Amino acid sequence: MLIDSMYPKSFASDNHAGVHPTILEAMAAANHGDAPAYGGDTWTSTFEEKIKAAFGPDAEGFAVLNGAGANMVGLALMLGRYDAIICADSAHIATHEAGAAERLLGVKLMTVPTEDGKLRPADIKSRLGGIGNTHESQPSVVSISQTTELGTTYSPTEIAALAKTAHESGLRLHMDGARLANAAAYLDCDLKAITADAGVDVFSFGGTKNGALAAEAVVVLDQSLAHAVPFLRRQSLQLASKMRFISAQLSALLTNDLWRQNASHANQMATRLADGLKNIPHVSLAHPVQSNAIFATLPPTTVAILQQRYLFHYWNETTGTVRLMTAFDTTPEHVDDFLNDLAKATAH
Repeated sequence: MLIDSMYPKSFASDNHAGVHPTILEAMAAANHGDAPAYGGDTWTSTFEEKIKAAFGPDAEGFAVLNGAGANMVGLALMLGRYDAIICADSAHIATHEAGAAERLLGVKLMTVPTEDGKLRPADIKSRLGGIGNTHESQPSVVSISQTTELGTTYSPTEIAALAKTAHESGLRLHMDGARLANAAAYLDCDLKAITADAGVDVFSFGGTKNGALAAEAVVVLDQSLAHAVPFLRRQSLQLASKMRFISAQLSALLTNDLWRQNASHANQMATRLADGLKNIPHVSLAHPVQSNAIFATLPPTTVAILQQRYLFHYWNETTGTVRLMTAFDTTPEHVDDFLNDLAKATAH
């Protein structure tokens, strides 16, 4: 289904949003003259400095092309050929990356069922029984998503507890940070509080879902791993030739807290939408709203009517749960129009 004038605003994904004007300006500013390829440019140097400013002096940032690629590069740093990854059964690496971890990294995913998308220390411990057994894959990495695929958010304390359990068990902690900005905005903390300060070893910093065009980063906090990233990034087809245009976008997000402004606005629009849904009969929220994602259960006839005007998708067709996403460019008018149409559709 294509978005055109029939669809005033997509609520299907924050990937559907355009590019923030400030980021477009940063790309245009980088588009003058020649610059060395593959990261040997001043824009990439600036981006790397901003990563250290945001996440601490030990943080090493590497620009990549997309979120799945960021996950593969970051995870590859910490895995051997017979290793396994412990993750929630709803994790993006387990559900929406077409088996990339299994195919490209050649490792096993040890998934754990969760109701809210969040792992607990006990979940890690439940997958450690085969350590040392030559007949079983060996857990080496715990991977969490911030925010989770269900829109829930880990607090700094929760992440620290997972890191402690992982490290005490000889594992490292990886974070899929595609919506890391939304989590920090919701928690009203800085980015470092839920990464470096909480004990994360490697994570991705997502830009594409927060106003960028095609810009993600792998951030390595464990200094013993950083030397391998340039080689794995190249091998994983994530080394951009004209990297200055990716680095310029990430630098723009990390300048004057643009990342927070964009994420906070998206979160606020999600809260506005969720508050409105609570007042409509036959509509209920399936999960707490802690980011820019809303999971709501709607009558099937209502969904059919709304999808004639708005783009969004079922998350679970059996339960009637849909996912509604807001973005940096979602306006109060977009939300209110949707709610008005939803109320009419429900009463139809």
